Amino acid sequence: MSREKQVEAGPGVVVIGGGIAGLCAARELVAAGLRVTVLESSERFGGSVASHELAGLTLDAGAESFSTRSDTVPALARELGLGSLVCSPDPVGAWLHLPGPEGGSTAVPLPKSGLLGIPADVRDPDLPRLIGRAASVRAGLDRALPLGGLLNQDQLSLGAVVRARMGSEVLKRLVAPVVGGVLSADPDDLDVDAAVPGLRAMMRKHGSLGAAVGAMRQAAPAGTAVAGLDGGMHQLATALIERLRQDGANLQAQQDVRSLVRTGDGWTVNTQNGSLAADAVIVATGGPTAVDLLAPTVPRLHDDRPAVVPAVALVSLVMDVPELDAAPRGTGVLVARDVPDVRAKALTHATAKWSWLAERAGPGNHVVRLSYGRGADDDDSARLADDDLYELALRDASVLLGVEVNPTDVVDWDVVRWTNALPHATLGHRDRVARIRAAAAEVSGLEITGAWLAGTGLVAVIDNARDRGAALARRLQPGR
Repeated sequence: MSREKQVEAGPGVVVIGGGIAGLCAARELVAAGLRVTVLESSERFGGSVASHELAGLTLDAGAESFSTRSDTVPALARELGLGSLVCSPDPVGAWLHLPGPEGGSTAVPLPKSGLLGIPADVRDPDLPRLIGRAASVRAGLDRALPLGGLLNQDQLSLGAVVRARMGSEVLKRLVAPVVGGVLSADPDDLDVDAAVPGLRAMMRKHGSLGAAVGAMRQAAPAGTAVAGLDGGMHQLATALIERLRQDGANLQAQQDVRSLVRTGDGWTVNTQNGSLAADAVIVATGGPTAVDLLAPTVPRLHDDRPAVVPAVALVSLVMDVPELDAAPRGTGVLVARDVPDVRAKALTHATAKWSWLAERAGPGNHVVRLSYGRGADDDDSARLADDDLYELALRDASVLLGVEVNPTDVVDWDVVRWTNALPHATLGHRDRVARIRAAAAEVSGLEITGAWLAGTGLVAVIDNARDRGAALARRLQPGR
């Protein structure tokens, strides 16, 4: 039987949301022989795995790397014919921009052996320079202090773990800038199990936070914390979209789903263009949208409706600045919240981080990307107009890179804005997810996926989406 006939023969599933979660869930459904329609409200699929063009270069407009804590993303890349493109960043590492003496600021290299800023070796001779000698002595107690009842707490934040084991200065000067720059979150708000899956278990096994981090870093398949694709992560979304279409999935953009109605043994999906009948649905939108769509059918979800995540603005600059050939601040800079001279939360020196991009840009040409929007009440930088953000980015880039960047150096630039794109798992995340899953399980033909449940990062999102898609396929075709 041909692939097309298999697709036509199976039950019909509508996937609402065409980001990476929706696309990966759809891949599992199509592979099981189901008829699949993916509805995306915007004009493009892929969510935050996207591209834009500047100065003739195709660059990532959203996610530009993935965690190597598992084989999840490389495995998907291999399935899509992209396995040979997986590459590691330059090992020179990133820097930190921290408050300095007398109200100033200072730039220092980030320890390379850590995880989200948590040092794996509290005896690192560079640690006193980063956090001070007294704070280094306090951090060293992590190797001797008993774990006590810390790990038995039902709700435990990443910040609480770091503070208890290594002290407040490690949290403030190392972990908070990294978590803020990478996850747009405060460590004290992050559920430790969602932020660093498996950390509790590794701490129990190895007896300390530093030893646990070291073991987790050693277990990373690529030998580094992150990896990417030669040519950009956006290729993952492009290949996934093409494969789904080849396999018979019906992908429809600019389809705003207005409501979901449970009808007999199936569903009616109402959009601005009409209605679709489905045997089952997977809701792969952001959290607020998902709850609003499902609340009439699953009213218990209403109490766990997540808040809208504050906007993030990314300013990309393509510049002709030969002084940056030496990568004076490594692959980028993560910025502490309370520095007086910079409003960006992070800068990625993309041509220093990725050799493939440096080759395509050519000598003297550099791509940097600055991120704005910490989510704090006193930070309105992500809401600034494009031209104002551009001017701010020039000033911030000059400070963070230690090299003056002038408007005449800029070959091209762009501002990309993401709303609700980086949901983070706050305290009580596991309990909330359990309640949502239990409520959804009472409704036949329903699955829910997405970063608001799975956690931040491509690994968590892809794993969860594929699991949910496969689970729904088994229920629809139990004898398969």
